[in-house]
This record gives sequence, C-alpha cells and structure tokens, in this order.
Amino acid sequence: MLEAATDRGDVPGVVAMAATREGPVYQGAFGRSALPDGPAMTVDTVFWIASMTKAITSTAAMRLVEQGKLSLDRPIAEVLPELASPQVLEGFDAAGKPKLRPARRPITLRHLITHTAGFVYDIWSPEMGRYMEKMRVPGIISCQNAALMLPLVFDPGDRWDYGINIDWAGKAVERASGQSLGDFFAEHIFGPVGIKHTGFALTPDSRARLAGMHARGEDGTLDPITFELPQEPEFQMGGGGLYGTAQDYLAFEQVFLNEGRANGRQVLRPQTVRLMSQNAIGGLDVRLLKTAVPAHSNDAEFFPGMQKKWSLGFMISTEEVPGGRGPGSLAWAGLGNTYFWIDPAKGIAGVVLMQLIPFADVKALALLDRFEKALYAALG
Repeated sequence: MLEAATDRGDVPGVVAMAATREGPVYQGAFGRSALPDGPAMTVDTVFWIASMTKAITSTAAMRLVEQGKLSLDRPIAEVLPELASPQVLEGFDAAGKPKLRPARRPITLRHLITHTAGFVYDIWSPEMGRYMEKMRVPGIISCQNAALMLPLVFDPGDRWDYGINIDWAGKAVERASGQSLGDFFAEHIFGPVGIKHTGFALTPDSRARLAGMHARGEDGTLDPITFELPQEPEFQMGGGGLYGTAQDYLAFEQVFLNEGRANGRQVLRPQTVRLMSQNAIGGLDVRLLKTAVPAHSNDAEFFPGMQKKWSLGFMISTEEVPGGRGPGSLAWAGLGNTYFWIDPAKGIAGVVLMQLIPFADVKALALLDRFEKALYAALG
C-alpha cells in the first residue's frame, strides 16, 4: 500500500514504522528521498520532523518538573523574565499600529505546554502575520530570538491555540538545567532511550541521508524545493527544530507505551507518563487551524467532528477511530507532513514521515489513514 502511493506519485517517498509494547512490528521505506531521481528512501533516512519536536521538549520540561527545577503553575517569568509583562494584541488602529494591552494573568509552564498561553503562529493567524510584517519580526524558522518577541492574542488560560509556546518551554528547560536544549535532550532523553540519529544540527552523516523537501503545486504536482533550518541558530527551536529518523522517534514513543521505561531505565516516572496522557485543558478544545498562508499549510484538523483535547505534550483524540486508534490516543505532526500517534489503550504506536508542503496535504493524510488501518487490521 505504501509502495503503491509512491508509485502513483501521491508523495515523493515515505518511511513508516510501528511498535507494540513488546517492540517494533513494522518498518518500511518507499519512493525517493528527493524528486525526480534522488536516492531511494531507506529506514534510516533523516527528516525534518518539525513540530514532532514539541513532544520531546515537553518531555524534557516534565523531567525538570519531576526534579522540582520547574513548576507547572508558578509564573514562568520566574525562569523567563522576558515573559514577565505579556501583552495582548487587540487589533490595529486607523494608522495600522498594533493595539496592545497587558495580559490579565501571568503565563505558566502549563499554559506553554498546553498551547493555552495566547501565542499563535502567523501561518494560521492573519492578525499575527500583519503584526509581524508591521513590526518586522522574523519568522520562527529563522531561529532568531527576535522571532519569539510576539504578543498574545488572548489572555493565558482563556483558549487553546497553536503557536510558539514550546519554543519558550525549551528556553525554560535551558534556564532551569543550565544546558543547551540539545545537550539536555542528549543526556536525559536520547541517551537513555537509545536515540542516535536525532538532533538540531545536521552532521555530515545525517546530511548524507537527508530527505529533500517538496512543494505540491496547484495542479497537484510535486517539485523539490530548497529548505534547511539555520545550522548556527540563535536558539535551538524546541517547537520544531529537530532532524531525525523514524526509528528514533518510534523509540521515543515507546517510552509512553511502557510507563516511562526504555532499555531497562526509567526515563519518566509512571505517574508523569499518566499525567502527560490526560486532558490538561479542561473544558477547552483543540480547534481547526484555518490557514493564513496556503503555500505552507492547508486548513488543518485531525478527525473533524471529534472533540480533541491537549495533554502536557500531545493532542488527545477522545473517540475510537473506526478500524484504528482507540480513545485516549496521543498524537501530533510536523509541518513537512510528518505524523505520529501513541495508542495506550491498544498498546500500539506509529510514525509516518514524508517531506512535502503544504501541511495537512490531502494525499499524505490519506496515506497516514490507510497505513494506520492496515496496521491495526494486521495486528488483529
């Protein structure tokens, strides 16, 4: 099924893997890492996993919560004084100048991890795009500190909306630990879990195995495009800066199938895993992301019509997917059409990696759905 999708040209190439609590049960690589005649995809092809980085950064923050070095509910300004006086954007005056007011409550780490702080991305917010253009704020993938100096669009805790929250959480990890985010990942997550080919910087080895990015044109065709994150960034982007392999990410997912254990080591406490698997936004809901930049993203929503929640790290689907994941499954994705899910109820985790934009590509999502249902059917 995966091979047929690449043969049809639905996607340039794909790597898909899955595991149960006992270990990996499937791996496959099909198509090309770059069109038109790049190398064949392999199971160790390296991808920009983009916002799949967020779950790893959230896990790093929760490790520090376990150690008492970060607090979920104290004002995050105690660690990040830059967020001591957040401002809320309330529109623009007649001259086009942004209208700002002080936020009504402080931002906490819980707000950041759950995307309820009030930060948004310009990709899904025309108001923020207008603000960034007016104030000459660089885009987040520039990895410049100035890219984080944005106002909120609502008061902390009032809504769920998707934005630069986890980049700030990554900075909190750095301040509380005294390590760079990459070094913290390497020592406290990647090493214990056995993740060997994931990081913020491309090594000569990983660059040699890197999948190229592609863009789908209005006529549906796919063309290669030049894309690479800054290799000497001002900050390591906890919200989307990692390059890595499907095998590495699947190993990370298995931590959440096995009560925080990996390779005989306790990476997270079982109670932390349970906490990170529960609704953390109360009566708020994860909403449709309406595109403001169609070249980068389609309108994006998983399982339209289903109520979705957010945990301390993941989107939660609240209902059974017919033929697929069960209620309470954890998931998210990356801008280049990379996807993963963790199904604690059925003990299954999967990851499907592609490299094309716009995000939420119809053919990529269809391939993800077919893979998931074929996997569950095969596992009985």
